[in-house]
Amino acid sequence: METVEMNSVSLKRPHSEDDVANADEIKRQKTSEKSKTGNDSGQSIGTVTEQPDKSLLEDTKNEIIPNEESEEQEDEELEDSDEDGDPESFADMMKHGLTESDVGITKFVSCHKGFSGILKERYSDFVVHEIGKDGRVSHLDDFSVPVDDEDPSEETFTVLSDEDKQRLEELQLLKNKETSVAIEVIEDTKEKRTVIHQAVKSLFPGLETKTEDRDGKKYIIAYHAAGKKALAKVRTATDPRKHSWPKSRGSYCHFVLYKENKDTMDAINVLSKFLRVKPNIFSYMGTKDKRAITVQEIAVLRITAQRLAHLNKCLMNFKLGNFSYKNHPLKLGELQGNHFTVVLRNITGTDDQIEQAMHSLREIGFINYYGMQRFGTTAVPTYQIGRAILQNNWNEVMDLILKPRPGAEKGYLVKCREEWAKTKDPAAALRKLPVKRCVEGQLLRGLLKYGMKNIISAFGIIPRNNRLMYIHSYQSYVWNNMVSKRIEEYGLRAVAGDLTLKGATAVHIEEGDVDNYTIHDVVMPLPGFDVIYPKHKIGEAYKEMLVADNLDINNMRHKIRDYSLSGAYRKIIIRPQNVNWEVVAYDDPRIPLFTTDLDKLEGKPLPVLPTDGKFRALKMEFSLPPSTYATMAIREVLKMDTSIKNQTQLNTTWLR
Repeated sequence: METVEMNSVSLKRPHSEDDVANADEIKRQKTSEKSKTGNDSGQSIGTVTEQPDKSLLEDTKNEIIPNEESEEQEDEELEDSDEDGDPESFADMMKHGLTESDVGITKFVSCHKGFSGILKERYSDFVVHEIGKDGRVSHLDDFSVPVDDEDPSEETFTVLSDEDKQRLEELQLLKNKETSVAIEVIEDTKEKRTVIHQAVKSLFPGLETKTEDRDGKKYIIAYHAAGKKALAKVRTATDPRKHSWPKSRGSYCHFVLYKENKDTMDAINVLSKFLRVKPNIFSYMGTKDKRAITVQEIAVLRITAQRLAHLNKCLMNFKLGNFSYKNHPLKLGELQGNHFTVVLRNITGTDDQIEQAMHSLREIGFINYYGMQRFGTTAVPTYQIGRAILQNNWNEVMDLILKPRPGAEKGYLVKCREEWAKTKDPAAALRKLPVKRCVEGQLLRGLLKYGMKNIISAFGIIPRNNRLMYIHSYQSYVWNNMVSKRIEEYGLRAVAGDLTLKGATAVHIEEGDVDNYTIHDVVMPLPGFDVIYPKHKIGEAYKEMLVADNLDINNMRHKIRDYSLSGAYRKIIIRPQNVNWEVVAYDDPRIPLFTTDLDKLEGKPLPVLPTDGKFRALKMEFSLPPSTYATMAIREVLKMDTSIKNQTQLNTTWLR
């Protein structure tokens, strides 16, 4: 479902024209796409330079919810039109949001004095390159297509008119009232007919073609080979057209996706629409953030590199390259991590402060907190809903999701909540909610189907990963609080009773072995039925926190299996790898301060920067493992609260 883009780091912000440029890009994207569908496995963050949506995304989410086309169109109109409001009013609404201390983020490990800087003044100031399971950093550096004699000719992609494509798409999706589509062959040659046959079969999986004479003219007739049954078989991607894919070629085309200002889920939905396939034939190793430039590997089932490369001509803010055919898809979690290139603009720190901060980041690291994206943006944090699920308090789950709440929300959600509070009628509330794919809409549909006395089944309509996100948020909330207590109580050293991993097994550090370990070896558990807890004060603190939440730490199994928490272990300190930095001067906040993969491919030179500019920027590079938040690394450098509540109160000029 990404991601919640919600964090900016700034005290005083100079005027930026990125918003204007961004608006133009959005308009171009809409013209090109005519359609629109959090979190970079928790590794990248958003910014308050665009209004955050209430996306409730598990950072390991891989499920894309299929939607009816009409709903998607409604969602596009609503999401794109709901960006009004002035900065002061939004800042006022965000007074009800969360701060870092609300979710247990309270400690730092470095001793330098903090300073201010602007994160993501331009989305191009935040670049993420995926690190694959083999340790290679993904780069877009090759647009060439693997040579394959069985690929269709380039003419295949241009021979059909826009009107023909529209009629064929309606036929493919069973929206055409006719049983076939006839395409007149203007230049009646065998070669021309062959190209049209190839174009229809390549661009519209599930359709067959034949040639017919009608009134002395030649027509290519497109039709479904075996009606709905055959179409369904193809569209589920379990058995695409066997005769159209060479046996010698790997079934999956792997490619590098370079995208700007778009999250991974939305990007795949856009690609699937242009390719006229279901999103579930795509696979990837991790989701990436929206407000950034990101580079990652994608695999797609039985779509040719040639067909994918053709999208480079018609999509804005996307580029596809580095194509290869392989016999396997990609799996979530296979990546080793991500490499970040970040610009913090208009920094106020002295050279000495910056050196101290960056040396500390490289040598000590940062507390591996779950970032603010994990907990939502409104007055009802996701961890509260997770806690109610674990308590088996389903009326509260329903109430927390649907009740009116202060804070920044889209207008139609506000109306839906008001209707729910007034009538408790799912049908009436649903009528106020044209965006049906959001969590609120899904729960209301469930209540309509199963009734108010069966909230468990109604809640079950929400996709599994979205439901689990709530309880994972509660685990993260507990973990953050306990780690802050651990740092406060014992500091940055390993102590007897701490936990460390031997392989995948957690063991306690004994008194006699303390000198063999450092703080970088220490892990702490996320609460669950299959973990052990520290043997010192923090172990008791876990129990006390759960008791206060009416939960039993010794019985984390839920009567509904999906909501039983097994738990896990997480390092409390992360030391980034490949840390480098540079302070540069600049005058124009609109100019890029480094070249991207696409810039290099297109031969764009880096702008010449003044030696004594009006502003200073800190350019940082570092690599992080999966499920680690870049926000928290940057927080450690700046020593500032990264919550949207804090940032909007510090600076209310961010929203156009």
